[in-house]
Amino acid sequence: MVRRYDPERAVPQDVVDRLLAAALRAPSAGNTGGVSFLVLREPGDLQAYWTATARTGEPDRWLRGMRTAPLLVLVWTSEDAYLDRYAEPDKGWTDRDAARWSAPYWFVDAGMASMAALLSVVDSGLAACFFGVPVERIPTVRAVFGVPDNQLSVGAIAVGYADRPAGARAGDRPPRRPRAERVHSGRW
Repeated sequence: MVRRYDPERAVPQDVVDRLLAAALRAPSAGNTGGVSFLVLREPGDLQAYWTATARTGEPDRWLRGMRTAPLLVLVWTSEDAYLDRYAEPDKGWTDRDAARWSAPYWFVDAGMASMAALLSVVDSGLAACFFGVPVERIPTVRAVFGVPDNQLSVGAIAVGYADRPAGARAGDRPPRRPRAERVHSGRW
């Protein structure tokens, strides 16, 4: 995850097309296709997004870096689309009861689509970062960009060319948990 981009280098359209193609091909429970994307690349749209999500006070280092991304892809999902799909005759449920779901697959599918997009960006030689939209600012983002109320905000993907010297570290962060703590074989 890269948090600072070269603001002078636009993301080529073919990279945008590839990342969206990859995201749209991600698994979808029941072939629901309930994950949607809002692509922001025009300077006015990017500024409108950062204004809509702004908190009071001066932006911190993270935010100053993220604002350099020349492309944002906002990820949305629709719980209603999944509940409607699974109430269809071929799925065997006769109602839209969300309690039937062991996990909210509208978010699972959105995560898979986001990962497919992130991998596509990296495969294209660019950099990206997935981040959340501040919950209290989602209504403003909806209003600014005309996002329907049935769409749930999952997050945003910043995309661009990394703006850091070769070999530079992204900063101090906690180490990843060891594999032995995360991967179990046969029994936990």
